[in-house]
Amino acid sequence: MRDTIKKHEDFHTTDSDPMARSPYFTLRAKPVRFPDSPRVGFMATKKTFKLATQRNRAKRLMRDWLRFNADLMVPEFDYIIVARAPILGADRKTGRSAMARALKHVLRVYAPKTPDNWMRIFKHNA
Repeated sequence: MRDTIKKHEDFHTTDSDPMARSPYFTLRAKPVRFPDSPRVGFMATKKTFKLATQRNRAKRLMRDWLRFNADLMVPEFDYIIVARAPILGADRKTGRSAMARALKHVLRVYAPKTPDNWMRIFKHNA
């Protein structure tokens, strides 16, 4: 999988950054800072999840769902995924399909229109 975002300032996004929402998470994409190393960041806040075990489970679920749909990720973006409270009640199949829908949305609407990016969509639908 990709490198992870670790610095606090790298998690900051703007309103103009690409975004996709799901009942389980919010996915934000921002242009890569370093072209050779796109990254992924996961957030589960104390405000949403009071217990550390809940925050860890939310991040573990998001990592699994993203790993399953890694072929839909575009190398031109860093991805920041913020967990929402209903994620703890989600099953694997539903979560993976929600992640696929969110990544496809970012790919279709915001990614550069290259043949490689279009092949990602068609390959994943097959």
